[in-house]
Amino acid sequence: MTWQSPKGTRDFFPADLAAIQHVESAWRNASINAGFDEIEGPMFEHLDLYTVKSGEGIVSELFSFRRAGGDTDYALRPEFTPTLARMAAAKGRSLSVPTKWFGIPSHFRAERPQRGRLREFKQWNVDMLGIDSPSADAEVIATAIRALADLGLTSDDIVVRISHRDVVAKMLLDGGLKEEQLQVALGLLDKREKMPAEIFVEKAEEAGIDPSVFTPFDNETEASHEDLATLQHELKQWDIAEWCKFDFSIVRGLAYYTGIVFEIHEANGNERAIAGGGRYDGLVEMFGGPSIPAVGFGMGDVVLSLVLRDKGLLGDGNDLLPTPDVFVVSAGEEGDAAIAETVSLLRNANLHARRSYKTTKNVGKLLTEAAKTKATFAVILGEEFTRGEYVVKNLSTKDQVTLQRADLIEHLKS
Repeated sequence: MTWQSPKGTRDFFPADLAAIQHVESAWRNASINAGFDEIEGPMFEHLDLYTVKSGEGIVSELFSFRRAGGDTDYALRPEFTPTLARMAAAKGRSLSVPTKWFGIPSHFRAERPQRGRLREFKQWNVDMLGIDSPSADAEVIATAIRALADLGLTSDDIVVRISHRDVVAKMLLDGGLKEEQLQVALGLLDKREKMPAEIFVEKAEEAGIDPSVFTPFDNETEASHEDLATLQHELKQWDIAEWCKFDFSIVRGLAYYTGIVFEIHEANGNERAIAGGGRYDGLVEMFGGPSIPAVGFGMGDVVLSLVLRDKGLLGDGNDLLPTPDVFVVSAGEEGDAAIAETVSLLRNANLHARRSYKTTKNVGKLLTEAAKTKATFAVILGEEFTRGEYVVKNLSTKDQVTLQRADLIEHLKS
């Protein structure tokens, strides 16, 4: 039997892992430089943590389980915001104002894998709690843009589409929607771009909603709201206004959002959303904590990696692999006996040292192997080693010197 990774998951070989770590490094640096502290939570939570707000229907989208002999249901986390809200509630009124947290956890969703969407993925989460002003929304958006810019993307590549749940709700209700249909309509609008027009109309009619209530969202629509006016000013202050536009077709499907919402897209619309987020002012209180305003976003690695590769900004990861300072080869029996000791000497001096495991004593072939690792130096243990000397070759300049043991480390570090 041939074993493969479970459908919707990925194996990360060294180059693959180097690529995703490159993305994570940009995420982490942008977060820390913006004053966010890193947190982490469990990979699984009580199932009720997700159903309490989203309802029992969400269970079909989760990997849920019950421990053998137990009586409690759990679920692998599909997102991080409920965990963050639970952690914030546990801190209660001891939370500082603002509280600025970020995390890069793994997430799991039991859904059909497709381009840009897997069952296991990494997601960068950035959240600010305690500031009841669009200035906080602007700061978390600016943090997201900082990471994207550090990865090489520009405002020509990326657009932040910003909306407001209250504005969208008013547009729907003014169009004739009944109040009791609002949550269903918001959920439909959130999925509208992901389905053919005829399917969308069919689903609206099945829900008893006149599809014409969605007509205002067919084109760019002007709408005013105090939060959006303030946000527009803040975006200019953060020098990111050129990355952003107001788009009231954005609503975000999760019911806990309460105000400004946004999604980050590839400018040509070739992929799913790179990131999504917004304000969720009531969530911490729902989990037993204080009433505290909050805003945040999640950015998955899957779509972002597709966009970066499409723009030629990520590659296959091979150029991101770590390169050694020195590569040690043996050109004789004396060298064979001392190769482990030499590598140990170099590593104890905090040098990144690797060695050849080939049996050949052909120095040309061994130096070719050393060059493939992109090492800076090669240390050759040849006949000179019988006199206590090391041959050191600079693999870039091709310069070569013979050194005593006492001078080896200083030369390599210089």
